[in-house]
Amino acid sequence: MTALAHRHDFVLFFDVVNGNPNGDPDAGNLPRIDQETQHGLVSDVCLKRKVRNFTELARGTDPGFRIYVQDGSILNERHREAYAEVRAGDAKVTSEKKLNPKDDTEAVALQAFMCQQFFDIRTFGAVMGTGINCGQVRGPVQFTFAQSMDPIVPQEITITRMAATTEKEKKERQEGSDETSGDQRTDNRTMGRKHIVPYGLYRMHGFVSAKLAERTGFSDEDLTFLWQALGQMFEHDRSAARGEMTARRLIVFRHDSALGNAQAHSLFDRVTCRRSGDAATPARGFGDYTITVNTDGLPDGITVVRPV
Repeated sequence: MTALAHRHDFVLFFDVVNGNPNGDPDAGNLPRIDQETQHGLVSDVCLKRKVRNFTELARGTDPGFRIYVQDGSILNERHREAYAEVRAGDAKVTSEKKLNPKDDTEAVALQAFMCQQFFDIRTFGAVMGTGINCGQVRGPVQFTFAQSMDPIVPQEITITRMAATTEKEKKERQEGSDETSGDQRTDNRTMGRKHIVPYGLYRMHGFVSAKLAERTGFSDEDLTFLWQALGQMFEHDRSAARGEMTARRLIVFRHDSALGNAQAHSLFDRVTCRRSGDAATPARGFGDYTITVNTDGLPDGITVVRPV
């Protein structure tokens, strides 16, 4: 596949209804929040995970679309595959606990193999120096943290569980015991809590470097699939904790050149999101916002595309 020839910058809007878009493990899994402004946050790592998950579902069996960072995968064994390919016939590859490139030529070949095999390395890059060393790849696609358009007010919802987990717990419930193992019990029910954002519209910025794509082999086909993944990644990521999440708008600025025809921030400033209707009441749906793109006087060589 031919590497991407055009730089792209993009803005993604997505929302959440009665869910937790990205829990913070350092804060009891509360929705991530900017403590100074109270705007909600979703980390770039969280969003990349959703792209990886969608890729695995949609094209995981296609050549070149395997996923490197995967739950339960052993990264060094993936690196060993590269050495087995580059050093074909070398029996030591399967037994050595540590492997390093013999020279720069082999290092390039190892990285090329990993980029060809794994979509997320070709896209986001990876650090692959864990024992069996395949070096480091800087990916052409990067995301920012997503931030909510307005301050959010996370709510704590109490939930109950009727079923017992052990025979002991069942007996305690039948006897009305107050003994617990960290859970609060009322009327013989196990009480728990979940955190939700009633509604939040989030904005994320992204960048696709054509010059870095030359190094990883990220292609036009990969870019087309990335747009698809961003549009559908929430459709296959449903859970009780995340509520209802939806990709709403994806606005892409395409440059005619590999290096780019304008600074990214000047293009992002053209995308505005404002409250519609009564701004004094809390937003509770996407219809409470209006998104506009100012296309007047676009710099030469810039085209606006709206894949979603």
